[in-house]
This record gives sequence, structure tokens and C-alpha cells, in this order.
Amino acid sequence: MKILLTGPTGFVGSAFTRLALSRGHQVAGLVIPSESVPADLPPGKDLLWLRGTLTEAPWAAIEEFAPDVCLHTAWITTPGIYLESPENVKFKNDSLEFLSRVHDLGTNYIFSLGTCVEYHITNEPLSEDRTPVDPTTTYARCKNELRLEMETKAAARGFGFCWGRVFYPYGPREHPSRLCSSIIEKLNRNEKIVLKTPKSTKDYIYIEDLAEALLTLLDKQYRGTINLGTGIGLSVVEIAQTLGTMMGKPQLIEEANPPQIDPLGFVVADVSRLRGLGWKPAHDLQQGLHALLAAKS
Repeated sequence: MKILLTGPTGFVGSAFTRLALSRGHQVAGLVIPSESVPADLPPGKDLLWLRGTLTEAPWAAIEEFAPDVCLHTAWITTPGIYLESPENVKFKNDSLEFLSRVHDLGTNYIFSLGTCVEYHITNEPLSEDRTPVDPTTTYARCKNELRLEMETKAAARGFGFCWGRVFYPYGPREHPSRLCSSIIEKLNRNEKIVLKTPKSTKDYIYIEDLAEALLTLLDKQYRGTINLGTGIGLSVVEIAQTLGTMMGKPQLIEEANPPQIDPLGFVVADVSRLRGLGWKPAHDLQQGLHALLAAKS
């Protein structure tokens, strides 16, 4: 399969690229001119690096590559900034134009990544067909608007379209400010960690399991919206205590008293659709955190 990939140097995109290449697929990754490519992913017969942006893409090279499918992962994800950044609006508009052009060139299956916080968050698992969509941040609203416009285009033009709502990926190469990595860094400095929202529960999916899910959906050319999580909720305190024990520093983990209220206190996927396609996670929390620790050692 020939895969056109946006965001190939990102956390999700680079993990997907490694997996896709290991399975014998060809990948053409769209890399912005200012970014360097991962050192362990040199160009070769199955990996082509294309320099450009969503608005100034190397269309002649893309047409020559003739992708069978397009996986769109590029978006603003800078921690502390991305949720309300005006860049979200630009990414939505640029993505719509780019993906429409990709289809015009003959690619009849497009897969774009959304976010779990498009949903109305409750204390129940989030379901594609039962949970209302109620995005409350600029990031989530723009993602959802892209989904709606792409679904309309797909229906009118007859191409396949998949929208994958990503939950909480973690693992090697993640941003240092993400939960697991930030805890590890503080424990390495022997800092006491006071958990402000210890009971906050999210669906954390190991990055290689997420990459496997993406490839499964591309292989099957799944159409429609689908959750990309594990279906298992893990609390902040559970993750922190597990890392504290692994690193021999459980005494450094404390819970705030009283704890703060997390408005996104329970964000866990109903993954019936994904599991129905034969996918299941290969890593539990212990295995995922061991891999993350090993990558940081």
C-alpha cells in the first residue's frame, strides 16, 4: 500500500511510519521545510520525504507517488497552547483544501485524526453512535468542523473517509510535558510530586498500539468515525504510583488534599468498533511504562 502521510515527524506520525515500513508498505511523508527528519528513518525505496506544507505541497511529487491512501495527522499540538490557538482555524481550512486536492489527484481513501474531546464528556465510556458531540475548545471545534465538511465531500464525491478520534497516547518520543514523562523527569530529580487531580481518569493508549490501530483501519479502509483508545480508564494516581514503584521512589508521590476538580475527569473510549475489526492493545500499563522508562535511560 502506498501511503501519503502528513505530520510524519510528529509523535503519532513517526510511530506510524516505523510500523508501516516494517509491514512492507511505502510511505511518502510531507515534511515542512524547517523540520529535520528522524535519524532512524533515512529515505529509501519505501520511504520518500516530501518537502512542503499543506498550503504549498509538492503536488507534482505527490502525483508521481500516486498514493493509494492518505493519513492526515498534521495539526498544532504544542502543550499549553494548542487548545485555544488561532492556528487551529488555519489548520482546519488548510486541511480541507489539501485533502480535497489529494482526492482530486486520484486518492480514493482519506483518513484524518480527530480528538476524544469532541465529545460531550460524562462519567460514561464515550461511544461513536451514542455520545453527543459537544466540542468546547477551539481545537476540538475545528477538528469537528473538518470532520463534518470532509464527510459531506466524501458523500458527494464517493470516496472513502475515516475519522479517528484519538484518546491519550503515551510512550517513547512523547513530549516531555506529557503526564508520564513529566512524572519521570520529576522523580529523576527526586522532586516530591503532589497530584492535583489524582482521580482524573483517561484512556491512555501506548503509541505503538495506536500505530497498529491506524494501520488496521487503513488496511481495511474503514469508513466512518471510530474511537482510538483502549477502553480502559487509568487514573493519574495509578500511573504516578506505578512509576514511583518502578523507579523505587513511591514516597515522592502524594495526593493533593483537597484535590482539584478536573472538568475532563473521565475520558474513556467505548472501543467496540475498533475491537470488532480484530485490533487489541499489545501493551498494558506496566509494559508501556517500562518501555518509556527504557527509552529515557
